[in-house]
Amino acid sequence: MKFKQLLLSLLPLVGSVYSQVAAPYTDPGNGFVFDGITDPVYSVTYGIVLPQATTSSEFIGEIVAPVAAKWIGLALGGAMIGDLLIVAWPNGNDIVYSTRYATAYALPDVYEGPTITTLPSSAVNSTHWKFVFRCQNCTSWEGGGSISPTGTGVFAWAYSSVGVDDPSDPNTTFQEHTDFGFFGINFPDAQNSNYQNYLQGNPGTPTSVPSGPSSTTTTTTTSPTVSATPFDYIVVGAGPGGIIAADRLSEAGKKVLLLERGGPSTAETGGTYDAPWTKSANLTKFDVPGLFESMFTDPNVWWWCKDTNFFAGCLLGGGTSVNGALYWLPAQSDFSTGNGWPSSWGNHQPYTDKLKQRLPSTDHPSTDGQRYLEQSADVVSQLLKAQGYQQITINDNPDYKDHVYGYSAFDFINGQRAGPVATYLQTALARSNFVYKDYTYVSQVIRNGSTILGVRTNDTSLGPNGIVPLNPNGRVILAGGSFGTPRILFQSGIGPTDQIQTVQSNPTAAANLPPQSQWINLPVGQDVSDNPSINLVFTHPSIDAYDNWADVWSNPRPADAQQYLESRSGVFAGASPKLNFWRAYGGSDGKTRYAQGTVRPGAASVNTSVAYNASQIFTITVYLSQGITSRGRIGIDAALNAKALVNPWLTDPVDKAVLLQALNDVVSTMSNVSDLTMITPDHTQTLEEYVDAYDPSTMCSNHWVGAAKIGTSSSDAVVDENAKVFNTDNLFYIATDGSGIGQFVVDASIIPSLPIGNPHGMLMSAAEQAVAKILALAGGP
Repeated sequence: MKFKQLLLSLLPLVGSVYSQVAAPYTDPGNGFVFDGITDPVYSVTYGIVLPQATTSSEFIGEIVAPVAAKWIGLALGGAMIGDLLIVAWPNGNDIVYSTRYATAYALPDVYEGPTITTLPSSAVNSTHWKFVFRCQNCTSWEGGGSISPTGTGVFAWAYSSVGVDDPSDPNTTFQEHTDFGFFGINFPDAQNSNYQNYLQGNPGTPTSVPSGPSSTTTTTTTSPTVSATPFDYIVVGAGPGGIIAADRLSEAGKKVLLLERGGPSTAETGGTYDAPWTKSANLTKFDVPGLFESMFTDPNVWWWCKDTNFFAGCLLGGGTSVNGALYWLPAQSDFSTGNGWPSSWGNHQPYTDKLKQRLPSTDHPSTDGQRYLEQSADVVSQLLKAQGYQQITINDNPDYKDHVYGYSAFDFINGQRAGPVATYLQTALARSNFVYKDYTYVSQVIRNGSTILGVRTNDTSLGPNGIVPLNPNGRVILAGGSFGTPRILFQSGIGPTDQIQTVQSNPTAAANLPPQSQWINLPVGQDVSDNPSINLVFTHPSIDAYDNWADVWSNPRPADAQQYLESRSGVFAGASPKLNFWRAYGGSDGKTRYAQGTVRPGAASVNTSVAYNASQIFTITVYLSQGITSRGRIGIDAALNAKALVNPWLTDPVDKAVLLQALNDVVSTMSNVSDLTMITPDHTQTLEEYVDAYDPSTMCSNHWVGAAKIGTSSSDAVVDENAKVFNTDNLFYIATDGSGIGQFVVDASIIPSLPIGNPHGMLMSAAEQAVAKILALAGGP
């Protein structure tokens, strides 16, 4: 790909239709005084500030661009060839940059020598991205070009509406710019005595200058406007817990701000990621249940969070927008003291009833009432009947979870993915006291000791330096998920000392970390659990593997696609799971553990020496759930990426023994089903050998719980029975305190132990109960 001529030569500015002259302006977000311009066509601001000296090897630069600008280039000498080039673009919530140098009108080469440091006021929000950077060893470069602090010069800019080829890679290739232009600059005007203060993130002694740079025709300010509007409740994370909390709080008349780091999902929310065959109906990947399997095979998986190595949804709806949507109403034991919950949480039924009223379940999601691709369910039901299982409608009998099976249940509505996005969020959006902001990344809560004052975001339109304040007695609710919530707490000085020290070692995050005397030592990220899961793959001549779901995105079966588009019925009205079953087991340690099975046509992978027909494969996934004792730990690395510091799967040998027993039981009646063959593992490997060799990374079910678990003591829990973070006055994973300002947590993090089934439904019932407790808590707004 060619990066063609940026400038033909160093052109004089006077008389050029593209030319402008830099002038001083103050960035209202950080208070820095730059010398620069705003391009009047694309509304991109370019600024520079130099130390107050006759010689210098560095400067601070700024680019503020609308999100339509996919990349911006700056040529420091006014021409593409022979000048130092700085190229930058947004990637999620981050800015990626690269220094380049060109000797011909072609893609510029990566240029070594300059050192660029991103400064803290850089940000990405829903309308703009801002790159504020220190550029060292940047005032002279190969070929003799330079910036003289006492002279004048010409800068050139390049604008592109087409993204780079790999936004995460600073060395990526990219296409030719969409447009370019020039501006002149008098470098003495760019010098500022507050330069060293700027490097520390503060404006120093301000000078009176315009709040925005001028163009040749108008004066334009493109930095996001500062408007520090306070709220009664700030809810961080628009997954299921956050959406339900925000809806119920706004229903109660509270002024609520819901923040989501990702963007829209379904078409109803502004999503546009349509399959080729669904464009005519304006249906996105996140609307059509039958596109679930393509979440993992799509070459452009932008919806997964990029700062963890596990599957986590960074978009509106969180996991509920990208999961298989299996929806199990909680059993009584899910909220029992034996499963780690405070006794005050035991009566879950009123809250589960509220959930059912808003979000009913269905085990026949097609609008015609029929079930499709049920051959695998029919085969497995023969296996299970021979083992004494009974068929039930699972959500009609939530407490029956031993030797039972039934059709898979979902929270789809009218043949489309629904969940809290289609229900709770829509009623919240209709209220004037509710505000929703997407593409807003929360890095920490702002606190003074135990009192929470607000949150720090990347959106400078919400307040100075992106800080959103609370009203008097206001509260913060964290609902950022099992990886996102711990990271926010760590950066807020809350959690194990080693994790806060990791934040302290990060130069950018350390600048905002509370002093060590205010650190709060809580077991954030410790004793987490996730279902260990093992896949067994079979073949049977009755099965339609549906081409292993390979073509559902780009080339579906025409009749099925047409049926769905016409009536939201058929194969695409449901996800891939077809049948589920449960069985209770007593372990050698005296504890009861539950095994769950999920049956679906197709297979994620096949490893066999047996010849087989790929169109006849199906999978039984066996999970171990409530009662498991294996635990792990979640933390962060030096780049603040969330990760498992200790894997939670089968660390207790009793868990492994029970899982092996469950696997052996599943296949024990295979002889009752003619022509049924297990191909993974095949006859060359025992189940014991298969489990021993199983890749731990594929044992993950992404049902992480316990990262900020609820409890009665700060010695082994992070939040109290009201979901308030221990030792805070006003922080809730949902919270209360004497001062009336609170921080609470409402996501899977608070769940102390795994429920019997997938945690999706149980989490939403917990959110209903948590928000009710918060509203009932004295001292709030």
